Amino acid sequence: MIQQGLVLLVAGMGIAILFLFVLSVVTTGMSALLKAFPALNVLPDPEPKKKAAPRPAAGADDEAVAVAIAVARSRQ
Repeated sequence: MIQQGLVLLVAGMGIAILFLFVLSVVTTGMSALLKAFPALNVLPDPEPKKKAAPRPAAGADDEAVAVAIAVARSRQ
């Protein structure tokens, strides 16, 4: 019974390691293939990043804030 368990353990671990090895080889091969032949790459090119709009200087909205406060107080 123990001998069958050990055989099953070795067979299962061997199959798992073999699968991971094959997966690694195939992944590396596909990466090399796509680098060698860029026409096979079906992914879109990344879009260039857009620059963020410049922030207004601190205190530039002081007048608008004062008007909003005045309007809010006049409605009370």
